[in-house]
Amino acid sequence: MRAVLGALVLLALSSCSGTLSRGFLPEGATTETDRVTRLWNGSWITALAVGALVWGLIIWCVVRYRQREDDPGLPEQLRYNLPMEILYTVVPLLMVGVLFFYTARDEAALTDTSKTPQNVVNVVGKRWAWDFNYVTANTYETSTQVNTAGAEVGKLPTMYLPVNRRTEFVLTARDVIHSFWVPAFLQKMDMIPGRVNKFQVVPDRIGTFTGKCAELCGAYHSEMLFQVKVVSQQDFDARMADLRAKGQDGQLDNTLNPSPLAPGESEKIPTVAGSAS
Repeated sequence: MRAVLGALVLLALSSCSGTLSRGFLPEGATTETDRVTRLWNGSWITALAVGALVWGLIIWCVVRYRQREDDPGLPEQLRYNLPMEILYTVVPLLMVGVLFFYTARDEAALTDTSKTPQNVVNVVGKRWAWDFNYVTANTYETSTQVNTAGAEVGKLPTMYLPVNRRTEFVLTARDVIHSFWVPAFLQKMDMIPGRVNKFQVVPDRIGTFTGKCAELCGAYHSEMLFQVKVVSQQDFDARMADLRAKGQDGQLDNTLNPSPLAPGESEKIPTVAGSAS
């Protein structure tokens, strides 16, 4: 029986070795995903090691100090064990400190926007669809409430990105809080009305990737889907030319939709750098 179980485990591990090596995260599609995967795997390895140590000590104490028939009395009672108390206070603090250090370091790197992007896209979230302002190309793509009538995946709004080019996402919202999430990028960021959030990626793999809103935003939140197509620079330029040919040049206004809490009122968010006024 043990031999069979062992064979099954080995088979499972061999069949998903790539998935296991990245901690069962989606296969990354940007140059930043390796950093996320390393932090994720390191955190899990540390957690598993601590869990094994704790459970090992518990089991050892249960076996070693179990009550025996020939010794019905209570074990020696100790009021304090100062070295032990210092140990289980200092060690967790050190562990939390190390985890905080690596998390803060990687978060700072992933949200760094000091490098000059080669492509800027203003992604606008709205209930329950997306607008894409291609700031660098001075074109735009827009959509209406998506997939609420069973739209096919091919009908979803699609954002195009050039491969191996640094893209900066400028994230804004028209109504409530949304969240821009492309699982293959291993990054997501909230889109908050009246505020501009940014992050950069370098897509390094041509393909089509799914995207979605990751913040509960109303009745059709689960249908707020989109696609990202990472293509060659030539195909990207051709797509931008198609949008211009359709008359979709310039930039969509970033005015907030009227608030449901204050009918008729709207406000302006900060102007997106590089966009038309």
